[in-house]
Amino acid sequence: MKPRFPRAQPKERAVPPGASLPFPILFSSPQALVIDKPAGLPVHPGPRGGPSVEDWFPLMSRRRDGPWLAHRLDTDTAGCLAIALRKQALLTMQTCFASGQARKTYWAVVEGVPDESGEIDQPLRKVSSPAAGWKMELHPSGQAARTSWRRLGTDGHISWLELSLHTGRTHQARVHCAALGTPILGDPVYGTRTPNVSMLHLFSRRLELPLGAPIAATASPPAHMLTALTRCGFRETLQPQDGNLPVSS
Repeated sequence: MKPRFPRAQPKERAVPPGASLPFPILFSSPQALVIDKPAGLPVHPGPRGGPSVEDWFPLMSRRRDGPWLAHRLDTDTAGCLAIALRKQALLTMQTCFASGQARKTYWAVVEGVPDESGEIDQPLRKVSSPAAGWKMELHPSGQAARTSWRRLGTDGHISWLELSLHTGRTHQARVHCAALGTPILGDPVYGTRTPNVSMLHLFSRRLELPLGAPIAATASPPAHMLTALTRCGFRETLQPQDGNLPVSS
């Protein structure tokens, strides 16, 4: 894989004196951090401006050659986001993501009730139009995309899913859930408008990178998902270890 070096910390963006990070750090080492990115916060500055994760890089490291984003999360997706603090760590982490060694677990609340478990292996490509903008769609000539799911709970109308993303395509979880006939709640692009639901019900629950010094982090569900998760059987005070959760009946 050809090394990619995203832009390092934006020196021109001054952090106010006494400021602290506006998000929790879930994992920390001399080589890397994993933060709990809030929903609605972009990872890097967009054309319209506004705050982004990169604005806070100066508080994560004083080095001149970092930090760097090791991967991406959509603006509307909360949860585990890995940040490299050293250039060699960045290369190793990027290789881990590109080779499929990274274990990426997401939680989603979807409309309807899918099978207890399964896998969708459908390529994705980007399409755009002047009227509707861009989005991703299933297409045989697209990039390979594979997602496994387990149903962790349901109330018969909506369901709580654990999603394992074996590839890292843009909007992969969202398009694949919609393709199953169970779009993610609050998805304005691939779903339907649901009363009283205005935010995407998807977050990066756990991230594991099997490096020499392994990276592992788990994020708690964002506040906007708790009502729907509770309907499906989730209890905030009792969070079993991921991978050992019973599949719902």
